Amino acid sequence: MIKRLSYQEIDFEKYNQCVENSIQKNFYCDKETLDFLCKNWELLVYNDYEAVMPIPFTKKLVFKVVDMPLFCQQLGVFSKENNTVINQKFLEYLNTNYNVINYQFNHENRFESLTTKKNYIIPVQEYAFLRRKKYFKGRKSTVKTAQYLEFKEVFISDEILEFTCDNFKGLEKQSDLDFFIKYLFFLKKSNKLKMFGSYFENQLTNITILTADSKSFSLLGLINNEALKEHNGASFLIDRILQENIENKSFNFMGGSIRGIEVFFKSFGSELQEYQVIQNSKKDIILNCLKIS
Repeated sequence: MIKRLSYQEIDFEKYNQCVENSIQKNFYCDKETLDFLCKNWELLVYNDYEAVMPIPFTKKLVFKVVDMPLFCQQLGVFSKENNTVINQKFLEYLNTNYNVINYQFNHENRFESLTTKKNYIIPVQEYAFLRRKKYFKGRKSTVKTAQYLEFKEVFISDEILEFTCDNFKGLEKQSDLDFFIKYLFFLKKSNKLKMFGSYFENQLTNITILTADSKSFSLLGLINNEALKEHNGASFLIDRILQENIENKSFNFMGGSIRGIEVFFKSFGSELQEYQVIQNSKKDIILNCLKIS
């Protein structure tokens, strides 16, 4: 039986135990992360927290609208076993009882009826084998020619924040960039932030911003100084991070649906890892609101 719980009704001790022991566990299902990223969220629970499904939402007039918040890639069903029958019950409950603009399941959840998005990962492996056998020929060459650059771990400072604000691409609104900067401070406080920079003659050419845990790095941002792009700092940085960490931590590129970016990720020998999504237009939402109401 699936129950719908408001935030105030959630037993967070049971919730944390469920997600911690789940085979689908990821960074986004942590209570603290959800609390920071989501304006509002509630929970679907199967039986006595045998499986859980966080639901982020915003309020549009009198309706709740499900929409993934910025910087949150995958939620979905979390449980000890990836039971396709139970997962389908969650999907049916979501579609029947919510107005969904965008909801993204984790890569372990599988459904017959949903579309997919692309993500690319590099599992833990020997770096020498990865570079020799899996790097694209052109990427090997680019990395080799950029070895004159200096590699440093960097930390939140006036210089790094100024570089980020001046060069970050992909956010349309200033408020989104402001939220991203706050997110960096949240990750730092949570000990989940890692940043590395490449330098040419003491000039910062690129920054990689990663979320980190004991088993993996996930790419949150790869920021380029367009005036210094001929130095190939992005390729240099990714390669050096892999060189120093891939034998102990997997690397998650956190995306890959845009063709040029997809090719860049694949050129490091990454593997496709798809996840499924629900996406509806505003017209679909209006019709569904009328149906549910």
